[in-house]
Amino acid sequence: GGLLGSMLVFLFSSYACAAVGRSAQAVVNEVREQFLQRPGIMTYQEKPDYNRCVSMVAASALREMIKPGLLAVCSPVAIGLTFRAIGRVTGQELLGAKVVASCLMFATVTGILMALFLNNSGGAWDNAKKYVETGAFGGKGSEAHKAAITGDTVGDPFKDTAGPSIHVLIKMLATITLVMAPLFLD
Repeated sequence: GGLLGSMLVFLFSSYACAAVGRSAQAVVNEVREQFLQRPGIMTYQEKPDYNRCVSMVAASALREMIKPGLLAVCSPVAIGLTFRAIGRVTGQELLGAKVVASCLMFATVTGILMALFLNNSGGAWDNAKKYVETGAFGGKGSEAHKAAITGDTVGDPFKDTAGPSIHVLIKMLATITLVMAPLFLD
C-alpha cells in the first residue's frame, strides 16, 4: 500500500505537468495560426482573437484534468477492493483496509514532500531566469538566458500546477478512503 500511495503522487504530478505542456502547445499553435491568418497583428493594425485563446485554455484545463482526477478518485477504491479480494483468498480479512490505509499515509507524506519540492524548485527556476534577465551571466539573449528560459518552462508547471494540486490530491484520497472504508472490510 505504501509503494502504491507513493507512486500515486508521482504519477499524478506527471499527469499534471504533461497536461500543462499539451495546453501550452495548443495555444502556441493557435497563436501561429492567427499570425498566418491576420498578418496585421505583427504591425498592430489588427487585434488578435484573445477570446479564442482564453476559451481554448479554459476548455483544455478542464479536459486535461480528467485523467488526474480519475486517478485520485478511483485509485483508493481499486486498491481497497483488490486487496480485500486478496485478503479473502489468503484469510486476512482486514487486508483491504490495511493496504488502503497505508496507501493514504504514504501518499500524504510523499505528497507533502513532493509539493514542497515542486513549489521550491519551480520558484527557483523562475527566479534564475529573472536573475539572468537583470544582466547576470550575459543577460538577455545569452546562452545562460536561453537555458534559464528552458528551466522556467519546466518550473512554471511545477510551481503553478503540480505542486499546488497535490494538496487537492491528498484531500481527495483521504475523503474517498474514509467514505469508501466499509467496502474494504470483509
